[in-house]
Amino acid sequence: MKAYDLVELAARNLRESILRNSLTTLGIAVGVASLVAMLSLGIGLQALASARLGRSGLFDTVVVYSRRDIASFEPGERHDTPTTTDNRELDIAARREMEKIPEVVEVYPELRFQTEVRYGDTSRFTMVAGLPLSAKQNEIFDEMQGKFFSAPEADEAILQADFAKSLDPNPTKLIGQELTLRYAERQALDSQPPNSKKSDPQQAASDWGFSVVRREKKLRIVGIAENEPFGGWRSFARGRVFIPTAVAEKLNVVQANTMRNALRTSPTAQTYSSLMVRVAAPSQVQAVQDAIKKIGFTTWSILDATRNLRRFFVILDLFLGIFGSLALAVASLGIVNTLVMAILERRREIGIMKALGASDGDVKRLFFAEAGTMGFLGGLAGVTLGWAIGRVINFGTTLYLQRQSLPPEDVWSVPWWLVGGAIGFSILVSLVSGLYPAARAARLDPVQALRYE
Repeated sequence: MKAYDLVELAARNLRESILRNSLTTLGIAVGVASLVAMLSLGIGLQALASARLGRSGLFDTVVVYSRRDIASFEPGERHDTPTTTDNRELDIAARREMEKIPEVVEVYPELRFQTEVRYGDTSRFTMVAGLPLSAKQNEIFDEMQGKFFSAPEADEAILQADFAKSLDPNPTKLIGQELTLRYAERQALDSQPPNSKKSDPQQAASDWGFSVVRREKKLRIVGIAENEPFGGWRSFARGRVFIPTAVAEKLNVVQANTMRNALRTSPTAQTYSSLMVRVAAPSQVQAVQDAIKKIGFTTWSILDATRNLRRFFVILDLFLGIFGSLALAVASLGIVNTLVMAILERRREIGIMKALGASDGDVKRLFFAEAGTMGFLGGLAGVTLGWAIGRVINFGTTLYLQRQSLPPEDVWSVPWWLVGGAIGFSILVSLVSGLYPAARAARLDPVQALRYE
């Protein structure tokens, strides 16, 4: 039987029982719609989470520690007590080496320190944190009052909104004004330690110790941000006052690790508690982590923490797909019923076809064509219905978020691969459902079929 004749016969048979076939196709459409709606919801939520976290700058950054401080974040490699020898210091040389790693965009230190902030007659103790210019891309600064830092070494500050209100009930007035940071600066001692020999190069004055000197730094307030950048996930971003990282480095502030490092190496040597390594793309984070580990440091990234999150979305999509497929499974029973009834109604027709030379394979292909056509049409209608359900979900979510004074979000997404996959799955289910009716029709004895009725 020619393909044209096969299609023509299938189309004619579907038109003759249009009501029953339409209801069967509608059942397929409802099944596909439920599948598309559920999977698109899972895909949309995952895309929303990835977009939010991606813009936050969390996925393209590797945090680096000395193995003297943290041996490893891997449970199998973690030790109770980090070793104090044979591990590299996290110093300027290490920083320069990391900058040369392919796909590394920038390397900057984590700088946070406690300080006294003075504005007019008001004085507050708070935490100051350094931010690189690349932090401007963070969504927190999109709707901030004022502007971001004008240059890497600009004597400027951005205040967190709640802290700004503690300085002035009307924080907008602070923009353009000056505040003073009073901090503790570390300075090298000029005198040698007791009982030291001047001829001993290991006891040079500059290598012995340091003193703490109170200093003041005037900064101009250029912006006020509602929240902490990066969601406060990064330790260096947890602060109430933010200044450029280059400015924070020049202050040479006494930090929490200063005394600890004084016991290990030269007290005046510049070392870091941790370094932030920004990578060109999130897909390159793992490769950069491996390269940093090879040169002797411990690394951590948000990818380490989101393994369970990715597993959660995979399981969520799986369960949503299973529940969405249940309606399609019910629809497949409708296909079986429709085609079995068609066999009973068309026994004489099948007998005549076989008497005229149609083979068992031709009869099977005819019923497969009818089942596949219903699956295709049901898949198209189901995808359209699922898309409409998703639009309604998005519309309702937007209204709810607006009532909560929150920005609208897209919690639903239908990518093209889901459209094609849903239609293909619908056709596949329909063809599988047509296996039994097609085999039953092919086994009909033409003599018995012609005697029917």
